[in-house]
Amino acid sequence: METIRVNETPVRTSRNFLINNVKLDSNILPEKIENFENVSIIGETSKIKIEKEINNCSLTYGLGDILTSQVDEKANQKLKLQVEGKTNQDIQISFELDEDNPNLIDMIDITAKENTKATIIIKYETNKAVQAFHNGIIKVLAEKNAELKVIIVNNTNLMSNHFISIENMIHENAKVDYTMIDFGGKNSITNYYSNLVGKNADNHINTIYLGRENQFFDLNYIGELRGEKSNINIEVQGALKDNAKKNFKGTIDFKKGCKKATGNENEACLLLSEQAKSLALPMLLCSEEEVEGNHSSSAGKVGDKELFYIMSRGFEKKEAMKLLVRAKFNNIIDTIKNDDLKTEILDEIEERLD
Repeated sequence: METIRVNETPVRTSRNFLINNVKLDSNILPEKIENFENVSIIGETSKIKIEKEINNCSLTYGLGDILTSQVDEKANQKLKLQVEGKTNQDIQISFELDEDNPNLIDMIDITAKENTKATIIIKYETNKAVQAFHNGIIKVLAEKNAELKVIIVNNTNLMSNHFISIENMIHENAKVDYTMIDFGGKNSITNYYSNLVGKNADNHINTIYLGRENQFFDLNYIGELRGEKSNINIEVQGALKDNAKKNFKGTIDFKKGCKKATGNENEACLLLSEQAKSLALPMLLCSEEEVEGNHSSSAGKVGDKELFYIMSRGFEKKEAMKLLVRAKFNNIIDTIKNDDLKTEILDEIEERLD
């Protein structure tokens, strides 16, 4: 059986970690890519110029040559968004994969022009019956003083495969915040890269993942700091039940010239079953002086004391577990100001924890 390797770490580690890359059956790649019609764009589009032609799919890292080439050669959705003002209403792009549109290969290019401000929500969803495939690239350019919030929701079903590569270029005084809600997919594989080139460039990544049954998550987050006083903060909170598995690879790299830069990463996983497995590899690399970097990771079961305390207040064990998971996720969910989306996410957590 032929396999493909995806999502390589930027620096190879000992083979004993079993985390340098992911090996997947090549049969997961669809042979035929047809047109994709189920996409909608709503919100304050008057302040965002939208085009449907993109030629540049090159990535510094990405998921690997095979998946990057697939987007370059076979993309059936291309969107180029240019933020030209300060928006008061979120822009929401929704892709719904169904029996007539089972395969989505998308390329989204976002430019936040100087002094602009916007929030962009990107949702990937499937109906419950389809065995779908998604492979996408999102590229963001944040010019001087721009503020951009990107919310990505992966709510595909457990028969589907979800691959996404994200690449950011962040300039002077620009701020780019991501909130990633990663719930779906039999395999959900993410490569995230930020290049903080400007002075005071700022990047925050807040992620929650929730795995059940035989789901597999592989999260590879890379931040390279080049600008003086630049900052990156990675916060990942997750929970796994049944036979779900997760790999987290977080690399913060202080490059020459980034004096007084700061970088922090924290990943915590709550194990809700004996069979769930979590691997984590946070890394700090440095070739500059006068910088500050911190990293931490943890994985553990729900504490008996916490469960007993909640159950003593009249909750059954399942409801007590739900409360503990929601408590871990609340700080990240609260960064979402869209009330409708927040309600959708909370409802999905409730359903997936049943």
